[in-house]
Formats: sequence, C-alpha cells, structure tokens
Amino acid sequence: MNTKICVVGLGYIGLPTASLLATKGFNIHGVDVNKKAVDLINQGKVHIYEPDLDMMVKAAVQSGRLKAGTTPEESDIFIIAVPTPFQDDHRPDLSYVKAASKAIAPYIKAGDLVILESTSPVGTTEKVVNWILEERKDLSVTEEANTNKGLIFVSHCPERVLPGHILRELVDNDRIIGGINTRSTRKTVEFYKQFVKGEILETNARTAEMAKLTENSFRDVNIAFANELSIICDKLDINVWELISLANRHPRVNILQPGPGVGGHCIAVDPWFIIDAAQEEAKLIHTARLVNDYKPGYIVEKIIEKADKFKEPVIACLGLSFKANIDDLRESPSIDIVKHLIEKQVGTIKVVEPHISELPRYLVGAELVTIEEALSKADIIVMLVDHDVFKTIDKNKLKEKIIIDTRGFIEY
Repeated sequence: MNTKICVVGLGYIGLPTASLLATKGFNIHGVDVNKKAVDLINQGKVHIYEPDLDMMVKAAVQSGRLKAGTTPEESDIFIIAVPTPFQDDHRPDLSYVKAASKAIAPYIKAGDLVILESTSPVGTTEKVVNWILEERKDLSVTEEANTNKGLIFVSHCPERVLPGHILRELVDNDRIIGGINTRSTRKTVEFYKQFVKGEILETNARTAEMAKLTENSFRDVNIAFANELSIICDKLDINVWELISLANRHPRVNILQPGPGVGGHCIAVDPWFIIDAAQEEAKLIHTARLVNDYKPGYIVEKIIEKADKFKEPVIACLGLSFKANIDDLRESPSIDIVKHLIEKQVGTIKVVEPHISELPRYLVGAELVTIEEALSKADIIVMLVDHDVFKTIDKNKLKEKIIIDTRGFIEY
C-alpha cells in the first residue's frame, strides 16, 4: 500500500489514528508542534496514556510506516486532528484548525483528500476549504470550466471515541462522513472503508459537524439532570444514588450518574459551539451547561463547610482526570475543585491521581501523594473520580474520616 497520509496533531485522537493506520499498511507522516512529543514518537514512545497505545506506536515506528515531524510533507490524504477549544467568553477557538489548514496547503496536490476530524462548529469544514484555497490559487474543490485548477476533496469525519477504548472504537464504531460536496463524501468513504468495521453514514459537512455537537450536547443535558437531582437531594436529605437506582427500575427511565461536574475535551466544550451559533434558540442546552459548570463550585462549598470544623484541616482529593482510569486532565471539574481549594486556603491539600507522576504547575500548593498517605493523614476525603484502584480502598479506614463522595461508590 503506497498511500501516504499526513496526520496533523498527535494528541489523544491524532496519535492513535496515525499508529492504527500505520499498522493497517499506510505510510504515515505525523505532525505536531510539540518537538518533545515528536522526538518521543520517533523513538517508538508515547507522550500520552491510552491502553495499548504504547505497543501500537512502537510497532508502527519499528515497521518504518510511522514517522513524525514538526512540518507536513506531501501526501495523498491529510487528516486534521488538532484541538478546538473555546475562548474565555465561550466562543470557539479555531486558530489551531486554521494554522493546520495553512500549514498543509503548500503540500497539497490535485487529487488529494483533506479530512477534518477535529470536533468543530458548523461551517468549519467550509472554512478549511477557504483557508487552503487562499494559499493555493491553483486548486479548487469544484470542476471549473476553462481553468487548469487542480481538483481536491475535503470532508468532515468527526471522531467519536471513548478515552480508554480509543484503539478499538476507531475501528468498531460507526462513522459519520460529510463532504463539502458529493464527490468529496464518496472519496472519503472509500478511505474509511479500508479500516473501519462499523457502518459508515454519509451526509454533508454541516450535518456531520452538527451531529457530533448534538451527541455530546445530549449527554451534557442528561448529566445536568443528574447533577441537579444531586443538589436537590442534598437539600431534601435524600440519598441521590439510591434515588436514581430506584427510578431507573422504570422500563423507560435511564438517569445518568451525577458527579463533580463535566469535563473532557468534548462534553464540556461542544455544547458551547451550538450555543454560540444559535444563542436565542439553544435555551435547554445553555441551561445544562450552566448547571454542570455550577457543580464544582457547589462541591467546594460543601468541602469548606466541613473544613470549618477543623483548626488545620487536611483534605485529600481522590482523582484529577475528567473520567475514570485515564490521565486526561482537560476541562476536568476535579482540577477546578482543587484549584479553588488552594486559592481559598481551606487547608492542606493532598491529591491522589495514580495516572500521573507529577501535578500540573497550576496546582502549586497541593501535594501529590499515595492512597495510603491520603487515608492516614486526611481529615476530609473527597471522592472526585471513580478510578478502579479507588474501589479497592478498605472502607474500615474511612470510618473516622469525613467523606464527600461525588461519585457514589462509597456512600451507596
């Protein structure tokens, strides 16, 4: 297989995608602005944690089919998998997508396929086309009469994988593919059929963009319902975990589990893209975001209330990642909670996060400790992430502690 693919962005989506495609026989040139990450990958090592990713990257590099660099190279297919965060005012930040589009433009030739995998606001794929064509007046996405412009193809295929299961879900999950025109869609479908076992669903670029935002907004709204229930139950002295368990015995009820908020690069971010595009219409989606963003502050107030009973309280926060059994801290509500505790100088803050070796620099004032030290020294234990390792804690060691359980695996 001589097809060469340039993957721009070697993070939680780009690196698994690049290594998987390399093992499928494609020649991969990965691109990232992080020189340290590039150097590690070229050594067959990884800079992020995902189960089995280290072995796949090592195999891909050793086969000679995966190489990384800080600049693109001429390829047949370009995959953009860069971050799409939001700014302080919750407006979408497309600077990474724009930079990636501009960076690959000089290397694109007639007949090439450009795929945007980054979760994006509606209309972003069209912007990618414009950014590329601004740099390359000799290219076009439509066959124009009486011109010698080279035809290229551009599509959006949003990633829809679960951290901790990315390598499997890249292959097994259904994929939505939306081209900026029918020919782009079909060419993209032909590519994904070579390695995706799930069903491939064809649409247009705008609908594909909105589909991913809709999936994550749906989950955000449902989590907001559970989080709001937990706050109501606190007020009414009801165990929310028991309540949800009982309510879910109804055959048509499926309430999700509450937590300390909502984190990650998708659910906590994507609804804002819809809100930004339709501010007057997205009332329910906006309210759900407000509820979930309120929850970390609510947990902090509960901790402060308990800490006031101690002269010099020691508070152990168990878990920093945005979900269980991964090292991804992006948009994590646990991070917000620890930050606020440090800023408010509530007491001595100890953190247990088994998936990292050191605390981020922005958590100066907290100490990363083992589970054993946290259990022995803490007055207050805050359960923030339901890592499997925490489920093995001997509950007898918690009897003399004040427990604030945001995940429900101790209280119920």
